[in-house]
Amino acid sequence: MNAVTENVSLSSELDMSNYWMPFTANKQFKAAPRLLKSAKGMYYTTVDGRSVMDGCAGLWCVNAGHGREEIIEAVYKQMTEMDYAPSFQMGHPLAFEAATKVAEVMPAGMDRIFFANSGSEAVDTALKIALAYHRSRGEAQRTRLIGRERGYSGVGFGGISVGGISTNRKAFAANMIPGVDHISHTHSIEHAAYSQGQPTWGAHLADDLERLVALHDASTIAAVIVEPVAGSTGVLIPPQGYLKRLRDICTKYGILLIFDEVITGFGRLGKATASEYFGVTPDMITMAKAINNASIPMSAVAASRQVHDAIVNAGPDNAIELFHGYTYSAHPTAAAACIAAQNIYSREGLFERANQLAPKFQAAIHALRGEPHVKDIRNLGLMGAVELESRPSAPGTRAYDAFLNCFQQGIMIRFTGDTLAFSPPLIVSEAQIDEIFATVKKALHAVA
Repeated sequence: MNAVTENVSLSSELDMSNYWMPFTANKQFKAAPRLLKSAKGMYYTTVDGRSVMDGCAGLWCVNAGHGREEIIEAVYKQMTEMDYAPSFQMGHPLAFEAATKVAEVMPAGMDRIFFANSGSEAVDTALKIALAYHRSRGEAQRTRLIGRERGYSGVGFGGISVGGISTNRKAFAANMIPGVDHISHTHSIEHAAYSQGQPTWGAHLADDLERLVALHDASTIAAVIVEPVAGSTGVLIPPQGYLKRLRDICTKYGILLIFDEVITGFGRLGKATASEYFGVTPDMITMAKAINNASIPMSAVAASRQVHDAIVNAGPDNAIELFHGYTYSAHPTAAAACIAAQNIYSREGLFERANQLAPKFQAAIHALRGEPHVKDIRNLGLMGAVELESRPSAPGTRAYDAFLNCFQQGIMIRFTGDTLAFSPPLIVSEAQIDEIFATVKKALHAVA
């Protein structure tokens, strides 16, 4: 490691011109950079030596906390033994072991695991599997994909097509994949403001799928994909009964249901999956982020045996069943990290711990009701959001200023539009939950 990287300060020592940062206002950031140097447990350390508590688990992903020695050792051991193995027509033991570990915490029967490298890749994989499933069953006309308004399903062309966040779509509007439609979102401050947990209003919104079935005919629809809890759009909690009704409609018409659990997977709601939490089993689950505690890029799709077997058993034994995959699918070091992370989750009971902390988290975030600029508060498990009134003619700036104020006070949170989002590592303490929201309260009083 060179001296500039080792000892960089916020001065001009670091050349920032070459790195084009993702989902970032590059000019704004590089004028006043926020640079992190190291991380351990619940805390980052900045390049200028400040300790910053991680109130969002990185990007919803470091569920077991930072710098876990078991994961570090597993990755180091694997790198010294074998740095890479091809995943096409070849295999290595850790790929199969990692798939077994993931399958153990999936819903019953959803134990066929296809590995990729990001949530975006997992979503595109699931969409392609859905199309292949119907084709293998002689229903190749089922090509339409249904997403949801305000949904986030990654940044691949498949993901932004089924996704419903307009800012992610508008620059690429002419190049979306064809045959996609969207059901309405579930967010209504008018009917469900300040709901603690799932809103009681809104189960009927699932019936919007019936409208699309009537419009397009069920025989043309391959799959519906939704986030059980919509995260990146501002933590939108599903109404009571909504997901079950969506499941029933999909079953009624032979439509596959895909849960995008890139955020909710591996303990965020106090269970291994949102599917388990809500008691609703889809046909596929996409996952990434916390699958290996975000230590090395990795994602996966869990498919039901019905979906898997329909594709794999459709042709002769020597034929490739699904023409899809990635150079780094089940990368050896990512698989080693996955196994180690899953062992930590199990041994330390982190999913159960998140469930036990959820009432404390709920009380702490809802204590912000009535503070300056707050228009709604939402929560479920260890994820929540505080939606702020927008400044006239300057939407998004108030939440950004609150985010920046919190960071200066030593707490890192997220913002999306004018919503502040929270998803601390599952190792967070009750005292740290209090500290997070006490800091947010100060920030709300500080911003105009």
